[in-house]
Amino acid sequence: MANSCLQLSGFLVSCVGWLGIVIAISTNDWVIMCKYGLNTCKKMDELEAKGPWAECVISTGLYHCYALTQILELPAYIQTTRALMITGSILGLPAVAMVLMSMPCISCGANEPQGSKNKRTVLGGVLVLIVALCGLVSTVWFPIGAHHERGLMSFGFSLYTGWIGSIFSLLGGCILTCCSSDSSPSESRPYQDNNRFYYSKQGGGNPPAAPLSSVMHKLMSKL
Repeated sequence: MANSCLQLSGFLVSCVGWLGIVIAISTNDWVIMCKYGLNTCKKMDELEAKGPWAECVISTGLYHCYALTQILELPAYIQTTRALMITGSILGLPAVAMVLMSMPCISCGANEPQGSKNKRTVLGGVLVLIVALCGLVSTVWFPIGAHHERGLMSFGFSLYTGWIGSIFSLLGGCILTCCSSDSSPSESRPYQDNNRFYYSKQGGGNPPAAPLSSVMHKLMSKL
């Protein structure tokens, strides 16, 4: 019961983290850049929000974005952020599917062993950890690169969402990977091992010998 609760908790936390990664890569409010003060930049229309896909100009009555389409001319931190975030978003789908198919309430066959479900849970947890690693590297490297390029003023909503998604994915992956225990001994051991355990509890490692009287009776009957 405790293992099922941990598995469900890891699944829900991983789903929230993966959703945060997808929202972060889909939006462009990662960093707010400005060379001067906030009010001065708004008056001069130089306050910009930058993301992996576009740069947006923010002023009092204007919010205009233009896409970053020159792939070969883009800085390395933008290209790396795109690649890592897309990889994390794609890997999150099979990770969530594997964990979902390993739930106790879902069975892929009539007599599916618990060990197969545990293996799927661990594999899904490893994929979720890879998603978290992609998100962490991207959300840390991007603001550093933007600061060195033009001057960073503040963090945006998308960056916070990516941080939260990465942390949730890391937590969910750790729960799924480390807390997935094997099946109970009574289900995984063969019948002979269970008999050996029973006889060892009776006081010996081997089954009890037959009574001496019954052995003598069989010998006399043969004679």
